Amino acid sequence: MSLTTGKGPLSARPAGRFTAPMPDHVAYIEPFRRRVRATKDGRTVIDSERVLLVHRQGRPPTYAFPVGDVEGPPTEPEPDATGYVTVPWDALDSWFEEDEQVFGHPRNPYHRVDGLRSRRQLRVEAGGTTLVDTDETIAVYETALEPRLYVDPRLVQMDLLTMSASHTYCPYKGTASYWTAHVGGEALEDIAWSYEDPLPEFAPLRHFLSFDENRVVVRHNLPAAV
Repeated sequence: MSLTTGKGPLSARPAGRFTAPMPDHVAYIEPFRRRVRATKDGRTVIDSERVLLVHRQGRPPTYAFPVGDVEGPPTEPEPDATGYVTVPWDALDSWFEEDEQVFGHPRNPYHRVDGLRSRRQLRVEAGGTTLVDTDETIAVYETALEPRLYVDPRLVQMDLLTMSASHTYCPYKGTASYWTAHVGGEALEDIAWSYEDPLPEFAPLRHFLSFDENRVVVRHNLPAAV
């Protein structure tokens, strides 16, 4: 994310602008000063301290490795770095930066998530029923994404919500669990999400909910895009 996806500067829909046109399909490649390892069937098949991080438009970043640091998995030559190859993420069982496991895709060093206590108003309605109406919120500002408001479950009509079977993973915040609303005899699926066990740096978001404005009516006073 950040540089090449969402509204990042090298994405197809940047939030800002360059003062001169950028070439199409530009890539940004930089040294990645971390040890990266990967395993398959209990065996380490990649172990490298000579990693490049490759940023391309519309994609999360990818690792590129010297050919000699990869033993066994399928590879593709990295066209913009002679002698380096990339490996499909799903071809391997586990990936690690140093001794910390990484999920989904490499973390982007330019991606930042700030959660700030806020008095921004949040009102959420589902099927004509008010689920939230409060100004006790956490405003989450995440690089290249629209800002979001999260709210403590004690301020939500939790008796109208049940956790669904849906989950997604964010490499920066952790695993998101989703919630279904039951109002007026109807089940409105996956209208909200929460991080029940977030990554340590985002512990303040634990159990807090954010709501999908494409599925329910969400009113807030977050700043508009310019």
